Amino acid sequence: MDEIAEVMSRYSEAYISESLTNLKTINSFTGTFVKDVAEIYDCITRVRNVERNPTGFSLDDAPILGLLTRIWKLLKEIALYYERDNAEIISILERPLLEASITAQYLMQQDISVMEDYRKCSYKDRLRILRELKQGSRFFETKAGKRLLVSIEEKMNIEGFTEADFKIQKNNRWRLQGKSFFDIFKEVSDEDLYKCTYGMMSESIHGSWNESMDWCLQKNEDNTFTVYPFYHGADVRLICPTIKFCNKPYKMWLDRIDCQDKYLSGVLDWVERVNKSIFMVFDQKYDGVNG
Repeated sequence: MDEIAEVMSRYSEAYISESLTNLKTINSFTGTFVKDVAEIYDCITRVRNVERNPTGFSLDDAPILGLLTRIWKLLKEIALYYERDNAEIISILERPLLEASITAQYLMQQDISVMEDYRKCSYKDRLRILRELKQGSRFFETKAGKRLLVSIEEKMNIEGFTEADFKIQKNNRWRLQGKSFFDIFKEVSDEDLYKCTYGMMSESIHGSWNESMDWCLQKNEDNTFTVYPFYHGADVRLICPTIKFCNKPYKMWLDRIDCQDKYLSGVLDWVERVNKSIFMVFDQKYDGVNG
């Protein structure tokens, strides 16, 4: 709580207003804001109701906590690359952040059987490794192979899983409840947002012709292409839509772990308001050319 209060103490209404006067100050302020938002999320993942969870979280909650931790870790890296004015790397980091946010929200809307399914789906390739062991793969005679095998066995022992416990997951092609990520996305968020967020973000991970034209090539006057060796600059358009997806799972988490707190809820509401203000003011001032 003290760490969050320290962050909040730096943001007076006058400071926010002055920081949203022109494109230069908006972009500078946004970098600071995102870094502090990531710190707020970090603090929330360390909040705990000691009566409900005296030491830590069970397997019915821990997967969600892991996803929420992933979000703020990625957001801290995004803030770092925002300071470096590197939009290209930000675009790569945003997709796994968005996926973690949507998945966390989906899991918090389901029962514990879905949570177990989610955990089991993560063992797809590890079970293949165990099969290769039984088939006599020489890899497991190496130190690296032995370490990997011990890691897999330890994780399965923690959960009490055996190789025979994954029939449903195999039948569902290792998809959570047999659903594609699009199916999950539209249950959690606005279906229309998928194509312009996660859909297009996928190009930054897998690569595509459009991704190359956006980031890696420059078009010449004769319609040929040559390499674009520099990174493109970043602005708030890469940040504000991402944070829009981040807040909700942290609110849901506080409810889930019986840590409903007016102060923390107010802080998350404040994040939403400031994030919205940044984007709206930027949109008014940005002419599509400068900035």
